[in-house]
Amino acid sequence: MAGITDYSFRKICKEFGAGLVCTEMVSSKALYYNDEKTKMLLKTGKEEKPISVQIFGSDEIAMGYAADYVSKIGDIVDINMGCPAPKVIKNGDGSKLLQDINKAEKIIKAVVKNSSKPVTLKIRKGFDANNIVAVEFAQMAENAGISAITIHGRTRTEYYSGKADLEIIKKVKQSVKIPVIGNGDIVDEESAKRMFEYTGVDGIMIGRGSFGNPWIFERIIYYLKTGKKLPQVLVSQKLEIIEKHIKYELEEKPEIVAIRELRKQIAWYTKNLKNSSEFRNEINKIENKEELINKIEEYFKNIQ
Repeated sequence: MAGITDYSFRKICKEFGAGLVCTEMVSSKALYYNDEKTKMLLKTGKEEKPISVQIFGSDEIAMGYAADYVSKIGDIVDINMGCPAPKVIKNGDGSKLLQDINKAEKIIKAVVKNSSKPVTLKIRKGFDANNIVAVEFAQMAENAGISAITIHGRTRTEYYSGKADLEIIKKVKQSVKIPVIGNGDIVDEESAKRMFEYTGVDGIMIGRGSFGNPWIFERIIYYLKTGKKLPQVLVSQKLEIIEKHIKYELEEKPEIVAIRELRKQIAWYTKNLKNSSEFRNEINKIENKEELINKIEEYFKNIQ
């Protein structure tokens, strides 16, 4: 999740039990041309192990180079062929490759050949309603050397609208021997259980459901093991995690950069709390860490 799953966010999720965390997706061409800003996205820590490093692109040479580069950093190399973002699509990358299975196969083989670590693949059910290719794509990927596949149950044109299609995820699981990971609309304990039970997947991937909600991993694990739910997260616990998140972010980035990037995270943490919209408007004007922390503590003091 570009712009979201940075080092500090991943550390928080890991602390709440995430079994595997993944970097922001990294442009293979940017790595190929030695872009320093892109390399900064690849900072990882021992506490994140195991970690998956995600790359994207549609040039075989650049993807092969990137695979070799990132396999020295992560434990898994993940290829993103599911991203629906227009700026990614227009370059022929991400889910655009769902329209060209032959090209996708060549890219996958180049990555597998050049990676010293297992290679996984992230896809969607297809590009649009007239091109549902997930099963065919998964079988191709398995034959090309992919070790596991993650399937999001929507097409590219659907983005995140409607409901994720569990039926297509189930079909993908039944069509290959490699592990299949289900993705889409996993937002709580019940949706996680439904994904496992209906599709038979080997694992689940949680994306948007973790925004402002890193507790989701701990809660789902507990529910799947015991059939019971953990108590609701207290407001005081939210404040504690927000302050920890701020601390982590400030340790990694210049103050002004960290504070601006934290705005969306703080907005997610406080969503649906009392007077949260007014609070977010105030937060979005702050560019000083002391002022930010004081404003957050004042807000939480007033809503408890």
